[in-house]
Amino acid sequence: MPTDALVSSHQQGINMLHSPLLDSSTITKSSSFAFAVSTASTANRSFIAAHRPSITGLKSSKEGPSDNIDPSVIYKTRGRGRFKIVSAYGRRAEERVLEAEEPVLEEEVPQMVESRPSFRTFPGQAYPLGVSELEDGVNFAIFSQHATGVTLCLSLPEREEHDKLDGGMVEMTLDPRVNKTGDIWHICIEDLPRGDVLYGYRVDGPRGWHQGHRFDRSIILIDPYAKLIEGRRVFGDSSNKMAKFFGTYDFSSLPFNWGDNYKLPNIPEKDLIIYEMNVRAFTADESSGLDPSKRGSYLGIIEKIPHLLELGINAVELLPLFEFDEFEFQRRPNPRDHLINTWGYSTINFFAPMSRYASAGGGPANASREFKEMVKALHGAGIEVILDVVYNHTNEADDDNPYTISFRGIDNKVYYMVDPKNNGRLLNFSGCGNTFNCNHPLVMELILDSLRHWVVDYHVDGFRFDLTSVLCRGTDGSPLNAPPLIRAIAKDTVLSRCKIIAEPWDCGGLYLVGKFPNWDRWAEWNGKYRDDIRKFIKGDAGMKGSFATRVAGSADLYKVNNRKPYHSINFVIAHDGFTLYDLVSYNSKHNDANGEGGNDGSNDNFSWNCGCEGETSDANVKALRFRQMKNFHMALMISQGTPMMLMGDEYGHTRYGNNNSYGHDTSLNNFQWGQLEARKSGHFRFFSEMIKFRRSRRAFGRENFIGMSEVTWHEDQWDNPESKFLAFTLHDKDGGDIYLAFNAHDYNVKTAMPSPPKNRRWFRVVDTNLKSPDDFVPEGVPDIGTTYNVAPFSSILLEAKT
Repeated sequence: MPTDALVSSHQQGINMLHSPLLDSSTITKSSSFAFAVSTASTANRSFIAAHRPSITGLKSSKEGPSDNIDPSVIYKTRGRGRFKIVSAYGRRAEERVLEAEEPVLEEEVPQMVESRPSFRTFPGQAYPLGVSELEDGVNFAIFSQHATGVTLCLSLPEREEHDKLDGGMVEMTLDPRVNKTGDIWHICIEDLPRGDVLYGYRVDGPRGWHQGHRFDRSIILIDPYAKLIEGRRVFGDSSNKMAKFFGTYDFSSLPFNWGDNYKLPNIPEKDLIIYEMNVRAFTADESSGLDPSKRGSYLGIIEKIPHLLELGINAVELLPLFEFDEFEFQRRPNPRDHLINTWGYSTINFFAPMSRYASAGGGPANASREFKEMVKALHGAGIEVILDVVYNHTNEADDDNPYTISFRGIDNKVYYMVDPKNNGRLLNFSGCGNTFNCNHPLVMELILDSLRHWVVDYHVDGFRFDLTSVLCRGTDGSPLNAPPLIRAIAKDTVLSRCKIIAEPWDCGGLYLVGKFPNWDRWAEWNGKYRDDIRKFIKGDAGMKGSFATRVAGSADLYKVNNRKPYHSINFVIAHDGFTLYDLVSYNSKHNDANGEGGNDGSNDNFSWNCGCEGETSDANVKALRFRQMKNFHMALMISQGTPMMLMGDEYGHTRYGNNNSYGHDTSLNNFQWGQLEARKSGHFRFFSEMIKFRRSRRAFGRENFIGMSEVTWHEDQWDNPESKFLAFTLHDKDGGDIYLAFNAHDYNVKTAMPSPPKNRRWFRVVDTNLKSPDDFVPEGVPDIGTTYNVAPFSSILLEAKT
């Protein structure tokens, strides 16, 4: 069957699970249920006999729970139950056969009642949370502190023709006296298939909204610990935009083969050069030249590893790829209902890889395997994998337009910060309607389990935490000086080899750049670096001192305790905000396409259009723009600290002034491979050579902050706010000094060359004012002379060589 037909067939099955709820006249199908109950003594046996009506029940319903039981329902007894002890941790006790009358719910109906398979169940165990395979069967465990009732819902794969569920779900109501340990509800089911089972939970509890509860048992909820999520198979498939999501599992596949010669790159932090990128956008465009089945997929990245190696980076920071719903903006009419979420900052589940990044609509199990293939291939090329992770909020939105699919319905009061002074409404420090309650002990453990899962099972090398200041707030939202979660991540043994990077701010005003609680482990996105570099390069007055501080490693922010220069993640451009091309082409954002009236996106861009807003045919303006892009890139690559660049800046990608393009699954975000080829010998060449030069020189990326003997500032105008020229020499103990000069004036600056080290002379490697290939000459151009004319808005790099 063709791939698209398989996907369509699968989706029809998913959609059948979500027709309207039954009304009071609907006929309920019933089935017998063989189950297991604990007993190891006469007392236990007596307890069971006394509570037979509450034994875990099973029902099958195509469309939802059957709360409307007809009064004519009668109870009959039949069969024999088989009982055995299974402790909370799966230890067997004495098994006995107990004669018991099993209650079976029957209903008089005008048609034949369908026969259903019987399931043998055991109480199960509380740990691990999620789904696990035990000797006795498949164990399901879910936490809910405030729930009063939990029902496990299952949709089984087709087996025999008579055993089809016709899109229905088997529902098992968990008995809190048998299937609950502490706040964890659990059950073990024998003879379930080892894969292709869809599952979720109905959870009931207090209706006290003002107390922070949001229980609604009419909704089937996703297990927070589900390792795989099933739903829509193809990214952006508008015919299934309202598809539902379920947990699933795969115990039938063989363990992934990482290979005998496989090893982790283990790149020292001081040597990292990070490339921020989006899995889908990297190869989704037709210009990628990939087979359509691979475009926008994990496998697509493997195909383009040669480009990453040619560019010279050694780490990719992947925009969020935990399962998310790209159609979340289209669930209801609103000004943004034309958008498709392509950035992924709206998590459904923290353990499952984005299933629609599998090739050919392959589904969650294939997505998991192909993710590992991607990591393995990147590691084989010497490239580390850092995940951009979003633990500060989920996609369940706010209280005005809630989208309850998991945490909110399982235990809102635990998983989210609520405001008891405001009728129990959700607090919003994320800007996305809710705030994950990260320092609650249970939530903290979930986040740690998630991180370990990605390290152990998927071999990722690190994490960048979105809006990390949220993770520094207590359960009431107040800032914490020593947040338990931040400390736990820093001290965790499994995570000890990982790079951990904070985005040290949130939407509640908690700005922690240079002050982030770090335990000498956490690195930070250095927002002050971004702003100061932008201001100086575009020619703002009074920025020379700040520019010097930033390129020297931001010691004012990070030279404390045992922190290092590489704990500053230096960047000029990131996914949110202008691209590098737009930074030099637009003075203002142009976000009308986002549907928010231009109110979204930052207004503080510190950009300069070089004399014309947007696209232009003016050759002088275009030349200045490309010169400025080279200036920014050179400043980034010569700075102490860890550089990060954005996908597409290596060829000059434009979003036409949109500085918040999260909702566009188009060329606005997608990498344009044709433009790369057109600019390969010019713009791309400069960017690639500059990266490789940094990697090959000890003067950059030092382990420790530079001291007075390691740099000479050729400067006597520090206090002159109108001075926009900075020159300095980075000294090398073996004589390979590097001279750098940046001119942000709109006129030439003639500067005197310092004397090179003994038996050396200056070679010009970079002059951004020159055209390619003269703008970067790897071997250097000799005979510089005693002075050099640095052109307006340009920069130079000289190297001392023999």
